[in-house]
Amino acid sequence: MATDRQPTVLRSQHTTPISDAMRKTRHPMRRFCLFWLGVLLLIATPFVGVLPGPGGIFVLAAALALMLQNSHWAKRRFVHTKRRWPKLGHYADMGLRRASARRRRARDLAAHER
Repeated sequence: MATDRQPTVLRSQHTTPISDAMRKTRHPMRRFCLFWLGVLLLIATPFVGVLPGPGGIFVLAAALALMLQNSHWAKRRFVHTKRRWPKLGHYADMGLRRASARRRRARDLAAHER
């Protein structure tokens, strides 16, 4: 007789981990719409970039922030890119003002001072 209860490892093995903050704060349809708004802003970045002024940089930053906040796929790609090119990842963290980057920087400074 098959049981409905599977070990936790098998149950969560092939699912995408969803953070509690993402699950509680945003409806899935809202996350979907915000992600695609980020994609549209990313597509619009080159067109805004040719205009005088720094507008393209701000549109790019808004697009990346929306995509990273609302998509697990984008987060995985971001982490992969940061591991491959750590210096560029540092600048991205600095631009996005990520709390995890501040903690990591403080930890590295404390370890370096010892």
